[in-house]
Amino acid sequence: MSLAIETKNIAKTNSQNGTIVSAASQKYGILARPKLEYTDEIARITAPLYQKVKSVIPAAEWPIYAPLIYAINKLKAERGAVILAHNYMTPEIFHCVADFTGDSLQLAIEAANCGANIIIQGGVHFMAETSKILAPHKTILIPDAKAGCSLAASITVDDIAKLRAKHPGVPVVTYVNTSAAVKAVTDICCTSSNVLQVIESFGTDEVICIPDEHLANNVAKQTKVKIITFKGYCEVHDQFTAKEINDFRQQDPELTVIAHPECPPSVVDVADFSGSTKAMIDFVKINRPKKVMMVTECSMSDNVAAEVDDVEFIRPCNLCPHMKRITLDGILNSLLYLKDEVHVDPKISILAKGAVERIIALNKAQPQQISRNN
Repeated sequence: MSLAIETKNIAKTNSQNGTIVSAASQKYGILARPKLEYTDEIARITAPLYQKVKSVIPAAEWPIYAPLIYAINKLKAERGAVILAHNYMTPEIFHCVADFTGDSLQLAIEAANCGANIIIQGGVHFMAETSKILAPHKTILIPDAKAGCSLAASITVDDIAKLRAKHPGVPVVTYVNTSAAVKAVTDICCTSSNVLQVIESFGTDEVICIPDEHLANNVAKQTKVKIITFKGYCEVHDQFTAKEINDFRQQDPELTVIAHPECPPSVVDVADFSGSTKAMIDFVKINRPKKVMMVTECSMSDNVAAEVDDVEFIRPCNLCPHMKRITLDGILNSLLYLKDEVHVDPKISILAKGAVERIIALNKAQPQQISRNN
């Protein structure tokens, strides 16, 4: 039996209660909240999913997650919805309810290309905006509207205007980890995997690369192009230090260290490899180091560890407080009530889409990674 409640009845009931109904819930209706109990049937149905994550989720915790996972997977099928999960989502989300996983640009492309009209973004707000930019006619929901990003919040449209005034004619390359408004006033976006390719694509002597100063300084070592930077940081990656990495190495000389290029250059310099989240994941899966430390958001290590049981992970655990606002319960509420829909002003969206589509076009060529092999 369907759990859907007719939209017109919801509108009437909420009108009586004085509750504002979202446009999405008016269009699609809301769903009745299921009973969340760990039954023998749910244990049996979710058992294959637990096999995927048993190395990173204790057996004692599974009875808490399993009813939520079961309900989410059942209800998203009824909704015809798709769940996107960034590489920094926790394993119970990443491996057990997500339809597509990857970095922010990959997920936005999937949002545009998939057949679903309802998209739930397992990630932070700028990611949901990017999905909305590429899929403007779809309903994009974020399980927690407060899931922001320190890096995206570090730069504004006014900041870019000041940079352009100070450096007239210099092209502006903006990291995809930014708001839609900032993307709209940039020349092209970049990701951590193709930032070098994007910078050199202009054929100019100078390029403004914003907002992540660490990313810009790391790529500056690989090009003759003069890079003008901005003092923006990811609060997770900025915490790592070269001393911390070296201390781990002294304890275990066999340790392989791979770092995200949002880390300070001093950290990247002492790493064995540096690249985007996808590049880091591929590095581990292909090279199978005996012991590895992924210098990035901690949940990604759990997600990869669940797939490569022959690799030991040493975790210098820095968690992103914004990513961790996305939970199974929040995803379930998104499916039930279709609240916290993400909107982007159409005028901003058109301009931002141009900057994002230019990066997608460049991605058809082989991307280059910021890397260092010792």
